[in-house]
Amino acid sequence: MTVAPREGQTFAGESLFVRYVNFVKLPHTLFALPFALLGVIVASYSHPVTWQTVGLVVIAFTTARFVAMGFNRIADRVLDAKNPRTKSRELPAGRLSLTQAWGGVLTAGAVFVGAAWALNPLCLALSPFALAWIAGYSYTKRFTHWSHLWLGFSLAIAPAGGYLAVAGAWSKPWWLLLVIAAAVTCWVAGFDIFYALQDEAFDRAERLKSFVVRLGQGRAIFVAKLLHGLSVAALLLFGWGAALGWPYYLGVGIGAGLIAWEHQLVKPGDLSRLDAAFFTANGIVSIVVFLGAMVDRVI
Repeated sequence: MTVAPREGQTFAGESLFVRYVNFVKLPHTLFALPFALLGVIVASYSHPVTWQTVGLVVIAFTTARFVAMGFNRIADRVLDAKNPRTKSRELPAGRLSLTQAWGGVLTAGAVFVGAAWALNPLCLALSPFALAWIAGYSYTKRFTHWSHLWLGFSLAIAPAGGYLAVAGAWSKPWWLLLVIAAAVTCWVAGFDIFYALQDEAFDRAERLKSFVVRLGQGRAIFVAKLLHGLSVAALLLFGWGAALGWPYYLGVGIGAGLIAWEHQLVKPGDLSRLDAAFFTANGIVSIVVFLGAMVDRVI
């Protein structure tokens, strides 16, 4: 019997820890976590920040992402077993049992709520809604082509959550958190469209929905370009609203350059350069934007 090759961007090893790490691609947490910390930095201009708060934000974000990815793997386990690209994942390959998967997701969810409780009452009150939204994404591609935006908003909770964790109240100006949420939503949705290019034939066969299925590769890539243009514009507006300085704008500029370069790598009908390195480079965007804001805060 031929063993399916391990999916890309995973670790070798069969310990339970490694299996859980691969189950949710834990290292990818580092690519979206900077946006949560961006919210912390902006809130720090008007509210005191402790290392305990930063630690709780990291715990909350990491466990929320574990819930989102883990629940998605559980919901999609039958589909993943059919898809040649995903059939080597932990559940369809039998490296994790369904009981182990649920155990990890429920434990992460409990830790997330606990971290929200430790932060402030507002975070605790919002925590069930956040969990419901990020878990709900797993079913969206079964009924809407707009699933990319649902996923994007799932990660857009991060910067707002980071801000609320410190401030315990909504932002001033009132639109500031809405703008950064829009920036993250469009950034993630654009690259989720690229991700969906890989599964176009499978999604059509299984009657799953995405912009790629609805529009075809060419027009879907064009939509991704529009979304990323909106994302960069929203990041610039956020910097203005938060009164950030030139290091932040330099970070946004570098991030925009990375996005523009990556868009040159993918053409309709040619996905040969849509590989793990492509998605890793995309993850660096959040890091350079955060570093720009952090340098601006320090100097």
